Amino acid sequence: MVAVKRIPAMRRFLSAASVAIAIAICCSGGGRADDARLSFAVASIKPSRAPVPSEHDGRIETSPGSLQMQDVTVSSCIKWAYGVQDNQIAGFEPRNAPHYDIAAKADDPVDDEHLKLMMRALLTERFKLTFHRQTRDLSGYALVPARTGVKFHETAADGKGTIRNSQTGFVAKSVNMHELADFISGPLAAPVVDATGKTGKYDLSVNLTAYIPADLEPGKRPDITSLVFAGMQGELGLKFEARKVPVEVMVIDHVENPSEN
Repeated sequence: MVAVKRIPAMRRFLSAASVAIAIAICCSGGGRADDARLSFAVASIKPSRAPVPSEHDGRIETSPGSLQMQDVTVSSCIKWAYGVQDNQIAGFEPRNAPHYDIAAKADDPVDDEHLKLMMRALLTERFKLTFHRQTRDLSGYALVPARTGVKFHETAADGKGTIRNSQTGFVAKSVNMHELADFISGPLAAPVVDATGKTGKYDLSVNLTAYIPADLEPGKRPDITSLVFAGMQGELGLKFEARKVPVEVMVIDHVENPSEN
């Protein structure tokens, strides 16, 4: 089945019924442009066929070994490939940037993490992307225990941590608090750091739909920040404190429009 992701859909929030989709985010870590060890077997980059370019990040569809991007900018590609937010990209002005339709395939079926590595290679090869990293203090949030205390316990299970969206919110298995903070930074569109003091791994489940205001007008989109704040505190006993936090930023040294092909 094809997995459909709108990046970052959480920024333009959808409707109460689509909360689960809205919290699906790119939560992979960064990397250097020259660390992409994989490449697509074939990749086509053409000007977007959308009659009016989107003001948002376009649309991404993935299936094992296949990537389809519609009406995306190079900024959209960077964010998806490197798992960063807008405020983690510096050095170029994305306004009025060209929009593209990109179709790419690998030789073999691979998962999204491998597709992201391949996208990094494509950015290097076709967009001539180069960048360096800096740590900057940005406005964000610290994830801390609420006064009532946390409402979860360490898991006895071992293995790689996973976080996925569910029909009502998200479900995490064997994750640490750093991974949770990275994940939740997506829907908040702001950096989040772990300040919980919790060092174990945890199984977590959050039902965000339970916190949609009862008096929300039909068809009106809920405020994502308020929804996440209420859900995280109500379900997990965690809250957010606004503060300046150290964040690794990608400073773009060079990027150019690709040749079609």
